[in-house]
Amino acid sequence: MPRFLVLNGPNLNLLGRREPEIYGSTTLHELYQMCAQWGFALGAEVDAFQSNHEGEIIDRLHEARGTMDGIILNAGALTHYSYAIHDALVAVGIPTVEVHISNVKEREPWRTVSVVEAACVHTVYGRGIEGYRWALQHLAARLAGPFEIVRYGPDPQQVADLRVPEAPGPHRMVVLIHGGFWKNQWTRDLMDGLAVDLRSQGLATLNVEYRRLGSAGGWPNTALDVATAIDQIAEVQHADIDVSRVSVVGHSAGGLLALWAAGRHQLTDGPGADPRVSPALAVGLAPVSDMAFAQAHDLGDGAADAFLASAHEHTNLYRSSSPIDMLPLSTPQLIVHGSEDDAVPVSMSDGYVEAARILGDEVEFYRLESTDHMELIDPHSDAWRQTKEFLLANL
Repeated sequence: MPRFLVLNGPNLNLLGRREPEIYGSTTLHELYQMCAQWGFALGAEVDAFQSNHEGEIIDRLHEARGTMDGIILNAGALTHYSYAIHDALVAVGIPTVEVHISNVKEREPWRTVSVVEAACVHTVYGRGIEGYRWALQHLAARLAGPFEIVRYGPDPQQVADLRVPEAPGPHRMVVLIHGGFWKNQWTRDLMDGLAVDLRSQGLATLNVEYRRLGSAGGWPNTALDVATAIDQIAEVQHADIDVSRVSVVGHSAGGLLALWAAGRHQLTDGPGADPRVSPALAVGLAPVSDMAFAQAHDLGDGAADAFLASAHEHTNLYRSSSPIDMLPLSTPQLIVHGSEDDAVPVSMSDGYVEAARILGDEVEFYRLESTDHMELIDPHSDAWRQTKEFLLANL
């Protein structure tokens, strides 16, 4: 059974009382109980430690060597200047996920600086207390199977995780594109569980990161990142990938990118035209399939407006960026959407599927009752089971 250490730094003993409008009402004791439950669900044991003293934190890191399989570290204000903690992380060599409850990238400038980040394998911030759960899931996914980080551009965010089954190929490939309304605090770790599960079924996966809002993202850069990552599959010779059997799966805002990638082969010019790899199948999990709808309903607190704000050319903008306006995509599709989705209304998919079928696209639609937005990317959910079975049968 893997063992993970949840390590909290200065002032986190005051959780639930210290600035609850920023850090929430959950106490440290309640957080540790939640981490133990989340760990149990992952088949892991979770230890916890908190100190207001730098030396004690370093001592606990040293003690973790040889006994822990992963660390979740919220170093508090020490994040911004403790090179001693950075050096301790390097010395012990244990995969560590840095966690911050608040969105440190949108607070005081000094909070945006982390001197420990370079010694960590991943950073989670701005997701509240749930960030600890995502960190635990990421550590569990790292242990579940090897992967290679491939780079498809010079920007630090232009990377993807390549997982290839141990059996000999050629392997069918699934490209995974995460959601989060293109915002910086949501990263490809959202799709870790699906990537691990698909690899266990004999499929290769490419879990794509892309430039997001606030980091040179938006239209068209974010879409071009996805296009470049998919096209690079043709160059991954050592992985023995069957380029003719590539599917793309996107969740939420990533669903827009997945459907766009499936239809860009018919673009005559502009961003993403002339693809080297054209997906044989596209899956939208609660996809943002209609940008005009997203703007009109202010989904993601203005995310669609922000995404399109960087577009320099507004002529036929929807025709090149919004899946419903690109129809027909001329690529087989599966749309999965829950009736209890409060992030992306299921009515958006109702309209998209109707329009796609009228225009001749081959579209399967799973409209799932009593299912919410995040269940679609839970590898243990019935919603994902149905999606996976469709992929395995049709890819």
